[in-house]
This record gives sequence, structure tokens and C-alpha cells, in this order.
Amino acid sequence: MKNSARPIGIFDSGLGGLTVFKALRALLPAENLVYFGDTARVPYGTKSPAAVIAFSREIAGFLLKKKIKLLVVACNTASSLALEEIRKVSRVPVLGVIAPGVEAALKAAPSGGVVLVIGTSATVNSRAYSRALAAAGARVKVLEKACPLFVPLVEEGWCSKPVAAMIAREYLAPFRKKKVDALILGCTHYPLLKNIIARVMGPGTRIVDSARVTAADARAELERRGLLNGGGKGRSEFIVSDAPERFSGLALKLLGIKTGKVAVKRF
Repeated sequence: MKNSARPIGIFDSGLGGLTVFKALRALLPAENLVYFGDTARVPYGTKSPAAVIAFSREIAGFLLKKKIKLLVVACNTASSLALEEIRKVSRVPVLGVIAPGVEAALKAAPSGGVVLVIGTSATVNSRAYSRALAAAGARVKVLEKACPLFVPLVEEGWCSKPVAAMIAREYLAPFRKKKVDALILGCTHYPLLKNIIARVMGPGTRIVDSARVTAADARAELERRGLLNGGGKGRSEFIVSDAPERFSGLALKLLGIKTGKVAVKRF
């Protein structure tokens, strides 16, 4: 297989990273994509940093054996805690979702504005977004809020149920008073709750989803290395660590993605 035809590897703790997969597929229709969802160990946001790093290294090793040309860590928790560890073991470029989210937020929030980051407990505790915004020279006030129940809601397929709106209001209603200019969806599961979150925050808050920016960064990286695939329609492969039928059903229900047969890889 020539280098440009090798697949892009993508992984997440569950199905949230499919938001990134969908953006990559839309932007790069000729690319071969292989997606791994760690459905046996979701959510990552409640796990220790050591556990997240260990899981991430395992999955990266598995995807590298599939001769990928680029690895996209489509999980904010893994991007926050394990990105550098993954890069140590990877022979291909590794992209996370923190930097793209920051890039998008800087376009959405004015200098001196307020940026709210919502994510898993692990992501918020890591302060990865605050550090990245500071490193980018952003002159904004950064607020952070852990929303740990959002991932289980998405994994249950309850994105449009009244309980999702109730929990979103409980987490986020107090921030309406703080005149938030931009809200970063600091977990790839959260775009599936985007409409509910936007309603709670009101029209004055721009909702920042890093999936499209991550896809654009992936395209730029491949182009820079001369690894963009040619014409034609790329293949998609889906692998999970547990419950493939459930994953396939939710992918179709929530994102309109037809996975076909989903393989299982247990560690």
C-alpha cells in the first residue's frame, strides 16, 4: 500500500469521537478512516491520569499496527492527559483536539471577553484549555465547568430527552449571568448536546465545536507531508472494545453514520 493510501486512525473513549470522524469524512472524502471507540472503558473523564495514559497508549499501539499515516486523538480527556505520551510511542504525526478548540475559541471571543470551557472532570482538572489559551496569548477570562453527566447521557442516546435539558440547566444556567462570549465544548461527546447547551446559554454565547477545526488541521498536516489520498471514495472501518451492535445503533441514531459491521478488539 502506498503511503498516501494508508488510513487515518481516530480514537475516543466511546462514540463521541464520531463527531470528529464525521467532520473528517466530510472534508476528506477520499481518505481511508479507521475509528476505535473504547466502549468497554467509557467514560475516561472519571478515570485517573495514569489509567487514561495506559488506555491511550494501548489503543495507539493497536492503531499503529494497522499502518495508519496519522493519528487523531478525538477525545479531550486523552488529549489533555496523554497526548505527549502517545507521541513518544508513535511513528506517525499525532493530533489532539485541544489546540483546534482553542483556535476556534480565539476567533469567537473578543479580546477581554469571557470563554467558558466545559468538559469531563479530568479535562477540567488538567487545566489544559486554560494553559493552551494562555500560551496562545489570549486576553480572555477563562471559566471552567466539569459536566460529568453529559458523557453518560450521550452514550445512552438520551440527547433529546427532558433529563438532558434539566442537567444542562443545572450545570450551566449560573453562567448566563457572566455574559460568556464563547463556550468551548471540551469533550467530543458534547456536540451531540449542542442545541440544548445553546438554548441554556442564550444567543449571546458562541458555541465552539472543535471537530471541524480538527479535521482542517488533519488535512493541512497531510498536505504538508504529501500524504493526501487521491480521488475516489475512502473506506471506513469501525472497531470497539465492547457492545458493537449498540455502538452501531447509536452512531446511526445520533449522527446518521452507517457503520456496517463493527469489529471488536478487547485489551
